[in-house]
Amino acid sequence: MSVRVKLTLSYAGFVMAAGALLLAAVWVFLLKYVPDDWDRRMLYENPNRQLLLGRFAPAAATIMACLLVFGLLGGWILAGRMLAPLTRIADATRMAENGSLSHRIRLPGRKDEFRELADGFDAMLVRLEAHVAEQQRFAANASHELRTPLATSKALLDVARTDPDRDTAELIDRLHAVNTQAIDLTEALLVLTRADQRSFTRERVDLSLLAEEATETLLPLAEKRGVTVETSGDITPTSGSPALLLQLTTNLVHNAIVHNLPGQGTVWVTTSIRPGTVVLTVENTGEQMTPELAATLTEPFQRGTERVRTDHAGVGLGLAIVKTITQAHDGTLVLTPRPTGGIRITVELPAAPGTLEGGGQ
Repeated sequence: MSVRVKLTLSYAGFVMAAGALLLAAVWVFLLKYVPDDWDRRMLYENPNRQLLLGRFAPAAATIMACLLVFGLLGGWILAGRMLAPLTRIADATRMAENGSLSHRIRLPGRKDEFRELADGFDAMLVRLEAHVAEQQRFAANASHELRTPLATSKALLDVARTDPDRDTAELIDRLHAVNTQAIDLTEALLVLTRADQRSFTRERVDLSLLAEEATETLLPLAEKRGVTVETSGDITPTSGSPALLLQLTTNLVHNAIVHNLPGQGTVWVTTSIRPGTVVLTVENTGEQMTPELAATLTEPFQRGTERVRTDHAGVGLGLAIVKTITQAHDGTLVLTPRPTGGIRITVELPAAPGTLEGGGQ
């Protein structure tokens, strides 16, 4: 049976039960408050009892029949009105199941349980539609980025096959560089997937130590490009994946070194602690950029129209990985252009339990 039929029968049954109780009360009233000149014992003997039953029983049966019809008809109408919002929600669910995520319920009326359910479902559809669009865009960009090194490799191999006298050492070096780029892109995609699924074990991690490790690792690159890296700050314990948070820190420092003023640039890596959170800030010198451009830099494969891709520019997933890892650790990521040029990137994560402001334990 459908829910509407069940509700109708429930309403009708309740009305019938209420009617039966009411008639029983009337029957008890008649037995208790009969006229004094009646012999009470005769009420249970013929013909007086039969006379009372003969007059009361048909009226009671008629009333019960009317109550049954009224309960079924009224219950059917009331159940239909009560279930109308669920019908709209079910229709929206079927449309979403068929792939239409743009439909919204927008249930009118006062704020009640059904309205809250419909509003929650609409909010879920908004997030789901945005997520699907982002995934489709990401898949298209990833396919495009992966096609480039593969097409380059194919072209180099075709040249080697058609021109056997060509310098093989040069071809091997170029193939090695293209293959390395493809491997880096694939590993970056795997990191994004792992972080997005939150499939990692949380441990106590000190961001200040990760910042020092990332800085030491990238120091040769900074020296090669003439960029000075300065680190400072407090002990900043948080909870998360050491590997992913190291990847986050390394990507930020690498991004700050590569997109900088060559030969005279500076990178500042700072850790600090706030009530309930720890903060990692990486800022650099560089060309001035607009807030609109800065807001797009966390998109996958977005390098910015004003940024030149060099041999160290990466695969266009550095800040996208930072954003995903930050979200996976329940943190926030803020990109702010510096007035004098360059950008300031701030990652704020929940502090580890037992952390005191100022870096104490």
